[in-house]
Amino acid sequence: MSNPQQLRYTKEHEWVTVVDADGVATVGITEYAANALGDVVYAQLPEVGDTVTAGETCGELESTKSVSDLFAPVTGEVTEANQDVVDDPALVNTAPFEGGWLFKVRITGGEDDLMTADEYTAFAG
Repeated sequence: MSNPQQLRYTKEHEWVTVVDADGVATVGITEYAANALGDVVYAQLPEVGDTVTAGETCGELESTKSVSDLFAPVTGEVTEANQDVVDDPALVNTAPFEGGWLFKVRITGGEDDLMTADEYTAFAG
């Protein structure tokens, strides 16, 4: 299982990129979560303009095994949802850190509880 060092992670198995110059970060689920879910067949993502709150549900991923809530790793306004994942949810499994990202958010708070890659690896086992 790989956990890129430049990302930050949550206990709910989401990852967040370092914030860009516009205050926007990209969010996805980890390889660990993608493997645990199994084949993802449906993705309900937050919509552009939605406000998400760190730790609260903001969507869901449905796999052949179960339906899993998607939790916001940070607080902020959604600036983009990955339409490619809506059209082809399997991207979450095949490329969780690349094309399988879920949404982008302009962060206004909540990033203090994020873990480093090493902390997440220890947490996830």
